[in-house]
Amino acid sequence: MLYTVIDREHWPRKEYFEHYLHTVPCTYSMTVEIDITSVRQKKLKLYPTILYFLAKTVNGMEQFHMSFRTNGELVLYETMSPCYTVFHKETKTFSNLWTEYASQYSEFCRRYDKDIACFGAIEAMNAKPYQPENCFTVSMLPWAAFESFHLHVDGYEYLRPIFTLGKYREKDGRYWLPMAVQVHHAVCDGYHVCSFIEAFQNAVCALDL
Repeated sequence: MLYTVIDREHWPRKEYFEHYLHTVPCTYSMTVEIDITSVRQKKLKLYPTILYFLAKTVNGMEQFHMSFRTNGELVLYETMSPCYTVFHKETKTFSNLWTEYASQYSEFCRRYDKDIACFGAIEAMNAKPYQPENCFTVSMLPWAAFESFHLHVDGYEYLRPIFTLGKYREKDGRYWLPMAVQVHHAVCDGYHVCSFIEAFQNAVCALDL
């Protein structure tokens, strides 16, 4: 796990960071629908495919790489990997797994399949141990095609993005997946979220695998 410590005193974003961290602590979320028609048409596995493109897009924008370490350092991680939920039908509980990011789709899916096989049936909140710091969170709620979703995280020092996916639906021959994105305004402005959503949607539509 590689990272760079951010020099907050000489950081161009210092004024905005301090304002939205201390003066007006602020997180916000945006819910959008993602066109996943190409994924459905190619009969790809939805969850690992979406996880891959989320990770690929996250890794292309440094605003989604920032976090506080336990020692208080503000850092920029070199890469980010997804931590995601899996559901246990019998007990109606979930577990967190994480899969190390790979830039190649086939390699990421191989790692994902291995993690599911090794840890997917373990009924514990954190089924796969030794989760690294450089992870971002993804949850799947396949039971509802929501139009809005808001998380309430206690405190204002969680800087990493959180993604929540819902039940996809068909409209006029195309398939749409609801996705909520929650970010911290100290490190991520509306421009950055909109740029992320555009890049993510373009990647899913292009399916450059």
